[in-house]
Amino acid sequence: MKQIINRVFDEERALYESQDVEVISCRFDGPADGESALKESRQIVAKECYFNLRYPFWHNDGLVISNCEMTEKCRAALWYSNEISITQTKLHGTKALRECRNVKLEGCDIISPEFGWSVQGISMKDCTAQSEYFMMRSANLSFANVSLQGKYSFQYIADSSFENCTFNTKDAFWHAKNVLVRNSIVHGEYLAWYCENVTFENCILSGTQPFCYCKQLKLVNCQMLEADLGFEKSDVDATLASEVISIKNPYSGIIRVPAVGEMIMTDPQARCKIIVGQPVVNE
Repeated sequence: MKQIINRVFDEERALYESQDVEVISCRFDGPADGESALKESRQIVAKECYFNLRYPFWHNDGLVISNCEMTEKCRAALWYSNEISITQTKLHGTKALRECRNVKLEGCDIISPEFGWSVQGISMKDCTAQSEYFMMRSANLSFANVSLQGKYSFQYIADSSFENCTFNTKDAFWHAKNVLVRNSIVHGEYLAWYCENVTFENCILSGTQPFCYCKQLKLVNCQMLEADLGFEKSDVDATLASEVISIKNPYSGIIRVPAVGEMIMTDPQARCKIIVGQPVVNE
């Protein structure tokens, strides 16, 4: 590969349509304030680079980014690109990843509102993230050991799995479909409304009014802390490992729970079976 080392670029489309290029210890910054440095490029490797300008990686195929920094000014950094690997990198610009395919992130620090919209196929490992509307309308997500602080996360996602993660985010997993969350901590108000075929296994879940209007919701050995008014109008199969403050009008299925502070069953259509104080075997 051709190598470009220790250069500074600030002009518009500085390396437009590059191919088979390794960019090392370069800075994309300066008074010309140019956009789209590596737009329409193929087989690019960026190492230890500093990106302080907008839209550097649009319409790229085959992209490896390692030990780089994308600042707050590096907005919308990766759009419409495929086959991407990002490791040990700061992604601090808004809307950093969108409409991409086959993305791998490991050891990254993400501070980016509206990160990861409409991405198809993304794995994330050992990353931290701060974001609003994180990963909206994306599919085929595989997360392990990811810590997230935000709002409105994982809305409308599909066909995804999460393992050993910690999410502090309200309104998470709304309208999610075909999702598995295992061995994770999820804290936030109004968890997973309108979801379908979503399973939480060995999780600690907290926050008011979780799991309303759900279909095919399953909870396996989960703790629900500070959870009140849960399961309203939902179809649910739950085996819980902690007391729940209150359960309100679940429509169908079965809930096994050690204790309930209050059961509100005022809707005549709410026919879910609730078993308190003992597990049910082969029910």
